[in-house]
Amino acid sequence: QLQASGGGLVQAGGSLRLSCAASGSIFRIDNMGWYRQTPGKQRELVATITNNGNTNYADSVKGRFTVSRDNAKNPMYLQMNSLKPEDTAVYYCNAFITSTYGESKWYWGQGTLVTVSS
Repeated sequence: QLQASGGGLVQAGGSLRLSCAASGSIFRIDNMGWYRQTPGKQRELVATITNNGNTNYADSVKGRFTVSRDNAKNPMYLQMNSLKPEDTAVYYCNAFITSTYGESKWYWGQGTLVTVSS
């Protein structure tokens, strides 16, 4: 249902843009978010966005990352600027989706690796 893409290798100070595309029998997408995880650590919140466009960010990414959504196409993006080596992680998107069959639940994308070299 969710496919994250856009990860890669970038030097410190550089930028990347992640995308999260939803597919399937979708009636509505409500809250969405980006999370990241490094080996041995718990998955942590990066940013969230409601269907009204209200956003929330982890303190560590405020002022550098911007989450947005386009309900017509790929539903969510994460613009990451001024990247730091500590941003290196697998990034996951999630979304609360109501299907055309009336089922509502959280979905997770498969993750995309972001590597920031110093």
